[in-house]
Amino acid sequence: MQTLDLATQPLREVNATLQAQGTGSNATDWEILNPRGAHALAVGLDGPLSVTVRGATGYYTGGMNKHATVHVEGSAGPGVAENMMSGTVVIDGDASQYAGATGRGGLLVIKGNAASRCGISMKGIDIVVGGNIGHMSAFMAQAGNLVVLGDAGDALGDSLYEARIFVRGTVKSLGADCIEKEMRPEHVEILRDLLARAGMDADPAAFRRYGSARKLYNFDIDNASDY
Repeated sequence: MQTLDLATQPLREVNATLQAQGTGSNATDWEILNPRGAHALAVGLDGPLSVTVRGATGYYTGGMNKHATVHVEGSAGPGVAENMMSGTVVIDGDASQYAGATGRGGLLVIKGNAASRCGISMKGIDIVVGGNIGHMSAFMAQAGNLVVLGDAGDALGDSLYEARIFVRGTVKSLGADCIEKEMRPEHVEILRDLLARAGMDADPAAFRRYGSARKLYNFDIDNASDY
């Protein structure tokens, strides 16, 4: 394992070193020491790297990730794994608002809680949260899966498209055009796979599924108040 230390190296240099390790690089295992809440850490990675961050981070950790595995041994600030394409990002602690925003692929695992707007405008990413999520989560979520082992706040799935939401706990309220849906066998298998990949020990049968009622796809005057 190779070590980068933010106590002695500037953030730009740390990121540039990791970004230079593309497909075919022999240097695949890295650790980052003394992150001290640094913003935009381990962003734009494009290779099969394994990066362990020894501490908490700030904004946009693991943003635009492609192929890499980023593991934060602590909590993360707003926008973790924003616009992620593939790979895996794991947060041992909590995540602030809009975790996984606009993510197009890959897996984001948050072992603690996630704040408001988790999964906003997600476009194919899978997000698994071990604790609770805040209000307006999965707002305008277009594709992918959001799995919540705890509770969900107000306006879950507001203006949802085709993303799936699975919640084990309680939902404070559903957003516009979001409804509870039948948990069919294929959904149980999707959820079982996601929980296994995220390393979460939970029974898929304990979850409820939420999705779009598909009433807002085209303008209808009878639904004008919901837009």
